[in-house]
Amino acid sequence: MNYQHVFNDGSVCELPVGKVVCVGRNYVDHIKELDNPMPTEPILFIKPATSLQPISQPIVIPDFTKDCHNETELAVLIGKKISRVGREAVEAAVVGYGIALDLTLRDIQKSLKEKGLPWEKAKAFDGSCPISPFIRPDDLPNPQDTRLKLEVNGQVRQDESTKLMINKIFDLIVYMSGFFTLLPGDVVLTGTPAGVAALKSGDQLALELDGRFAFSASVA
Repeated sequence: MNYQHVFNDGSVCELPVGKVVCVGRNYVDHIKELDNPMPTEPILFIKPATSLQPISQPIVIPDFTKDCHNETELAVLIGKKISRVGREAVEAAVVGYGIALDLTLRDIQKSLKEKGLPWEKAKAFDGSCPISPFIRPDDLPNPQDTRLKLEVNGQVRQDESTKLMINKIFDLIVYMSGFFTLLPGDVVLTGTPAGVAALKSGDQLALELDGRFAFSASVA
């Protein structure tokens, strides 16, 4: 694994690389586009550290899928150990925000869901979480009202505000901390808005956070 957390201002991030704790179905429009039922509580799953790769590193679609989808998400970098804590402790533990892709093998996920099996094969494979450098909280003072945008080959595919999350960022992390201890270097993904679709070899991706922070990615 050649991934290490970095900050967008060029400063070194000394945090280790940890797990990625994710939530599914956190935007109503995304739930509707996949014709999924509305959840009664946050749907949590985990990607391992080996899922992380720099957003600038070419995305390699696994050879065991025919349907790898983009899911653009706000990422949150945890800087302190938190377990069963409240909102104030969560806010104090956040040291950065980024934009990430929760790459999802939709055909594999569909098969697993039909069998009542976990999603890891579809969500937690190596390189399944390309992620940008992190922006310090002072440079993104209102993460709950910022835009996530993805263009693929010059066409807008996802463009939505984080204010439309069902489970808000800090409340979500409070909930997660009731089940999983979050350690320094862990990352939280906060769900994707509508606009998920298949990626293919040669695709060129442009991602924006808050209209100010731009990153590029490509599919090998």
